[in-house]
Amino acid sequence: MIDIERILAPTDFSTHAQQALRYACDLAERLGADLYILHVLSEIVPTGPDPLLMPVMPPQFYQEDEDRAAKSLETVLDPSWGKPRTVTTAVRWGTAAEAIVDYASEQKIDLVVIATHGRSGLSHVLLGSVAERIVREAPCPVLTIRDTGKARPNAS
Repeated sequence: MIDIERILAPTDFSTHAQQALRYACDLAERLGADLYILHVLSEIVPTGPDPLLMPVMPPQFYQEDEDRAAKSLETVLDPSWGKPRTVTTAVRWGTAAEAIVDYASEQKIDLVVIATHGRSGLSHVLLGSVAERIVREAPCPVLTIRDTGKARPNAS
């Protein structure tokens, strides 16, 4: 039997991610699992003709961003979605896919539940797919949730 004790639900606070988080929360309750919620902040990459001339952001800028994200994670769950055994939140800096895969490895996550944004065509080629990369690189199974825009029926 497969034991799922630790579920990771990365979030960018979008409506797509909220739907996946709802699934993850419900699964964690049903399986008696711990729920880990991760938000990844993108590092600012200088662009322009001469990156050496770009202003450097002060350290408090990064700390304020991190503090805002951590505060948002505290209220991201709706109590009606279920009650996981425990909930752990974290904020990381970096590229989304890499940070999520690294966090899943570090925390020995058993299942990642992530939203797909449903991009196709040129936008998918240009922007890539974070979910697709996580499916390829994660150290555990990945459940992708496509937001159809419809409310999920109560599966009770």
